[in-house]
Amino acid sequence: MEMPKVYRNTNVYEEALRRYQIVFREFDNYYASVSGGKDSSIMLQLMAQEARKAGKRFSVLYIDLEAQYKATIEHIDELIDATKDVVDEWYWVAMPISLRNAVSAIQPKWVCWDKKDADKWVREYPSKRKDIILCTEENHPAGWEWFAKGMEFEEFILWFAKWYNEKHGGKTAAGIGIRSDESLNRFRTIVSKSKERHAGYGWTTKVKFKSEPLNCWNFYPLYDWKTEDDWTAVARYNLKFNKIYELMYKNGLSIHEQRLCQPYGDDQRNGLDQFRTLEPETWEKVLNRVEGVNFGNIYCRTSLLGNIKSEKPDSMTWEQYAVFLLESIGLYAPEVRDHYHKKITTFLQWYEKQENVSIEEIPEVAERKLESAKKAASWRRIARAIEKNDFWMSRLSFGETKSDVKKLFELKEKYHNIIRPKDTDNKKLRLLAEKIEEQEHDREDE
Repeated sequence: MEMPKVYRNTNVYEEALRRYQIVFREFDNYYASVSGGKDSSIMLQLMAQEARKAGKRFSVLYIDLEAQYKATIEHIDELIDATKDVVDEWYWVAMPISLRNAVSAIQPKWVCWDKKDADKWVREYPSKRKDIILCTEENHPAGWEWFAKGMEFEEFILWFAKWYNEKHGGKTAAGIGIRSDESLNRFRTIVSKSKERHAGYGWTTKVKFKSEPLNCWNFYPLYDWKTEDDWTAVARYNLKFNKIYELMYKNGLSIHEQRLCQPYGDDQRNGLDQFRTLEPETWEKVLNRVEGVNFGNIYCRTSLLGNIKSEKPDSMTWEQYAVFLLESIGLYAPEVRDHYHKKITTFLQWYEKQENVSIEEIPEVAERKLESAKKAASWRRIARAIEKNDFWMSRLSFGETKSDVKKLFELKEKYHNIIRPKDTDNKKLRLLAEKIEEQEHDREDE
C-alpha cells in the first residue's frame, strides 16, 4: 500500500482536518453534498467531527436519484443518525431531475422520480423521518420556485447553492467529496488556474451561477487523497461506510475499481451487471425503469432467443423501436445484435435494389396482409421480426443457413441459456434447441 502524501511533516488526514478548521473559521455557513459513496461519506463524517470541536453546525444536501442500491439508502440513514447532533438541515431531494441515459441513443435522458412513471419506480419515496427535509415535486422549501421538472442535475446543484447562500447570507462553504486522482475531469475541476480561490487555497473554487459569481465556495477537503487513504481513514477514525463496497470486494472488484455506478450512465453495462450481482432483488426494477426499455424480458427470461413481449411506447416510431430493441439486445449479447443487424441491412438493400425503395422511403407500417405475406417492407415488420427473436429472421424472408446454425452452436458455448425449445414457436429453431439441450444433457452425464 502506498504511504499517504506528506505536507510539512503532516499527512493527508491531518491536512484534511486542517482544511475543515479553516472553513469553520473563515466562512459564515456551510453545507456538505453527499452521495452515499465512500468519498462523500468520509468527508461528511470528518466534517461532523471537526464541527463538534469548533462548536459549529452545518447542513447536508443529498440528491436521491431513485435507482439506488438498498445498501446506499441504509447508509444514508446511518449517516443521518451519526451526524444529527451537528446537522441543522438535511435536505433529502427526491425530485424529477433529468439524468444521463447512455443505454439508448433514442432516449438520451431519463427523469428520476417522474410521477407519470410512478408504477415503474425502483423505490417508493423515502420515509419521512423527523430529522430530514424531504424535498419532492409537491413539497419542498419555500423559495424553490426556480425548480422545473426535468431540470439537469448540474443545474439543480447551482440553483441550490444560490438559494442556500441567499437564505443564510454571508459567505457559504459547500463541501464536495471528490478526489482529483479519480479522473482527469475531476482533477481539472480542482486545479484549473482559471478558477478563483478563497484566500489562495488550492482546495477551494468560487461558485458561479451562469456568469454571476456567488458568495459561495466549493471546498474539496479530500482532493489529494488516494483510494488507499479512504480506507485507511475508515479504520483510523472508526468511520461508517456503505456496505455495498464489501459486496463489490467479495465480487472480485479491487478497491480501485469500485464505483457507485448509475445503472443508465456511460458505463451502463457495468452498472447493470453490478446491480444484478450485488442486489438481485433490485435488479429487475432497475432494468424496467426507463420507459420503453424491454430489459425485463431481454435479460430475465429463461433463454436469450425467447420471444420478446411487445411494448412499443407511443412516443416511439416503429423505426426507433426497432433500433431500440437492437440496442437492448446488444447490452447482453452484442453478437446476436450484430447478427440481426446484418440480416436487416441485407433486407433493406434488397428492397432498394429490387423494388427501388430507399431506406429513407421505407414506411412505418404497410398493410398488415402484405406484411404477413412478406410482400411489403415496413419498420413495423422489422421490429416484429426482432421481437420474434427468430435467429433465422424468417419474418424478413430469410431461411435457415448452415452458417447460421454454426453461429448458433458457437454462441451456445458463451451463452448457455441461448435458447430453450419452449421459448420459440419456430419449428426449425425449436428442433435445433432440442438438439442443443440433448448435447448439454449428454455432457452432464459424462
